[in-house]
Amino acid sequence: MPWRRAILKVLSDAEEPLHYSDIAQRILEDGLRQHGGATPAATVAATISMSMQTDLVRVDRGVYALASSSAKPASPASVDEPSSAEEESSAPTEGVTEDTGFLNAFGMFWRREEVDWEQRGQVLLGAQLKAAQPIDFADQVGVYILYSGDRVLYVGRITEPRLGPRLWDHTRDRLTGRWDRFSWFGVREVADNGSLGRVPTGNFAVDMLVATMEALLIEGLEPPQNRRRGDGFNATEFIQTTDPNVERRRAQQFLQRLASGER
Repeated sequence: MPWRRAILKVLSDAEEPLHYSDIAQRILEDGLRQHGGATPAATVAATISMSMQTDLVRVDRGVYALASSSAKPASPASVDEPSSAEEESSAPTEGVTEDTGFLNAFGMFWRREEVDWEQRGQVLLGAQLKAAQPIDFADQVGVYILYSGDRVLYVGRITEPRLGPRLWDHTRDRLTGRWDRFSWFGVREVADNGSLGRVPTGNFAVDMLVATMEALLIEGLEPPQNRRRGDGFNATEFIQTTDPNVERRRAQQFLQRLASGER
């Protein structure tokens, strides 16, 4: 089903306003799209921005509803509905309707045990939505936080594409036995095919840098007296995906315990 028709169907079935990321999640869960790409939420937001201004109304930041009860999903036989191929070739595959600022992607409280460190940090998997294509963030650039439980243990930065290898370093240095989770905040954009964009260069406005630093600290440290996110924090969050090698090892260990009579 073309993205536009799928968006209309989801909102019609929901009968209530939805955030574009929730719309994307329901499209994938309901099987309305065979392939959602690596950034389905961004694709939904871009489709709404580019071609659905008369069909939908924005009721809040990133939240949309049908413009009227007459804006129902088009029938499969609709002659003016673009085909999937035509839509895919014209719809944007990067970015969202709102400026993300300096940060473009982040992951919160990922678990150390879900990463296969035997690969020396060369693979660091996450997905925009549960059913979306996993993306490798090992070459992300930005800052990261290591935690021991809920306590912040260490803050570091990466100025070249090596987030994964840098975290791998911490599995072998003086911090190796002290952290179990990590968060990261990256400046490289994610394309719909799952690749990471270029590292941004050039001059940046002071107000944007200050707002970014405030948002990052609020998001990463979660101070109890801050009741909302920092201003302008529109980066896309990615959910950690367990490395397939880790899953295979766990399955093998489980079978070994069964064979030995352990419970």
